[in-house]
Amino acid sequence: MKPEVSPMEPEKVRAPNIRDVARLAGVSYQTVSRVLNDSPSIKPSTRQRVLDVINDVGYRPNQAARALVTSRSRTIGVLSGQTTHYGPATSIHAIEGAAREAGYRLSSTSIASGDYASIRSALDYLLSQSLEALVVLAPQVRVFEAIEELSIAVPFVTLESSGRETGHSLSVDQVAGARMATRHLIELGHTEIVHLSGPKDWIEADARMQGFLEELGAANLRTRAPILGDWTAHFGYYAGLELLRFRDFTAVFCGNDQMALGFTHACRDMGLDVPGDISIVGFDDIPEAAHFSPPLTTVRQNFAELGRRAVAQLLSELGGEAPRGQEQITPELVVRSSTARVATPAVAGRLRR
Repeated sequence: MKPEVSPMEPEKVRAPNIRDVARLAGVSYQTVSRVLNDSPSIKPSTRQRVLDVINDVGYRPNQAARALVTSRSRTIGVLSGQTTHYGPATSIHAIEGAAREAGYRLSSTSIASGDYASIRSALDYLLSQSLEALVVLAPQVRVFEAIEELSIAVPFVTLESSGRETGHSLSVDQVAGARMATRHLIELGHTEIVHLSGPKDWIEADARMQGFLEELGAANLRTRAPILGDWTAHFGYYAGLELLRFRDFTAVFCGNDQMALGFTHACRDMGLDVPGDISIVGFDDIPEAAHFSPPLTTVRQNFAELGRRAVAQLLSELGGEAPRGQEQITPELVVRSSTARVATPAVAGRLRR
């Protein structure tokens, strides 16, 4: 017995399908399919008529069905680490937008933990979905060791700066950015500079530490062992409280803006002025950095451009071009109010001794 339908219940409207489009355009559904797949055999007038009907009725192709017919998934995978951080989140948003404009969709997953089993499981999950290409945003060294072992068969690009000769690397030049930050402090007369680094095994943290040490060495200044942090403002604050008990330095280069925020807080709680007593530089230029108190001098990374270039590189490989090899984007030093010339050369000299 057919169930009764309440007169108050709205009738469900069926979404238009490919045969509806064909009927309204006066062509076969095969012709509509060829238009959707951008076949060169369709006359321009016919193509336009079909596209007009598609636009009028709001037809949306079934991606799963198209994949069966064309043997193409039109899917780009994204393997990421910390998607809550500003940088990766911004890059993923840009990747999604660029992929969508090119007719691709995204399938993304994040690494549950840094152990090898978790990394391998995440990669296996993505590669089981018939991806056409892959973007890797996970910054740990172990991730790239797993990628090398898997011998991935689809075009892929890694957004990292490990220096490995993978032929698939796209990154912001972290070493150059760290050297910019350190050089800025040296040019202001600072000779005793502390570096709060990111965590061990993070590629960006290692690269920024390398740039810091290289620039101090080039200036023939005494080097201090960098302090390994965890990227958080919480760490920056408590590291600042401990370091400022001795005050044998006049400047600090923090591995990211959040740790710089915490260090600035510690200076304020210790009754010190930034930049009058201590100059502080961060890294990333998160949107809030311009509104710290004082506004933060930092190194700007163009995370959105990184994401867009990743998709462009993958599309060129899918089009038959060879991988571009290692490609780097130069960051930019943004000078604000958290840095100033060292207060008195005499004090700097005493600290140096």
